[in-house]
Amino acid sequence: MKLNFDPATVKYGEDGLIPVIVQDAASKEVLTLAYMNKESLELTINQEETWFFSRSRRSLWHKGETSGHTQKVVALSYDCDRDAILAQVVPAGPACHTGSYSCFEGTEKNRNDRFHILNQLETLIAEREAERPEGAYTTYLFDKGLDKILKKVGEETAEVIIAAKNRSADELRYETADLLYHLLVLLREAKLPLDEVLMELEKRHGTKQKVNAT
Repeated sequence: MKLNFDPATVKYGEDGLIPVIVQDAASKEVLTLAYMNKESLELTINQEETWFFSRSRRSLWHKGETSGHTQKVVALSYDCDRDAILAQVVPAGPACHTGSYSCFEGTEKNRNDRFHILNQLETLIAEREAERPEGAYTTYLFDKGLDKILKKVGEETAEVIIAAKNRSADELRYETADLLYHLLVLLREAKLPLDEVLMELEKRHGTKQKVNAT
C-alpha cells in the first residue's frame, strides 16, 4: 500500500472525523463516501483494508466484515488542506449496502472523447464483477475464472486473425470489438487498471521520440 502522507498531519473535524472518498483503483469510479477517525485510519493503514467510523452508530466498522465485500487499500492520499482522504481500493464485491457496485450513479463520460466507450465498458465490467447479476455473460466469465477468460481471449485473437486474412472490414470490426471486451475482462480479473496499459504505451512512445531525436 502506498501511503502518501504522514498520518500525524491529518486535520480532523471538530467531531474527530475526516471524510474519505473511496475510489476503485482500476476503473477510477467513486464507490462511496465514508468517514474515519484516528483509530480507524490506523487500522486501515495497518491492515490495508478499509475501516470507517459510523456516525449513526458512533462506532468503528470494518468494511465487508459481515458481507465479505472487503476493500483492499492500495493507496491513501489527502487533499491540499489535509482534511479529506482519497482511498484507492480493490473491492471484493459491491461497495454499497444496496448491493450496487457504487453508491453513486456512473459518472457521465465526455462524449467528445473518442475512447469514452472504453471507460464505460471498464466501469460496467467492474460492476459485473462486484454485483454478479444472474444471466449476465460477464458474470459467467468471472464465475468460471481465469482459465475460461484466457480461453476466450485466445479464441477472439484467432477470430481477429481470420477476419484480417479474409479482408473483411465488417468481420474485422466485429471480432476486434469482441477481443477488446475480453481483454478488459482479463485486466479486471488481474486487477490491472487499463490506465497502466495506457501509461506503458505512453512510456514507449516517449522513449521512441527520444531515440529519434538523438
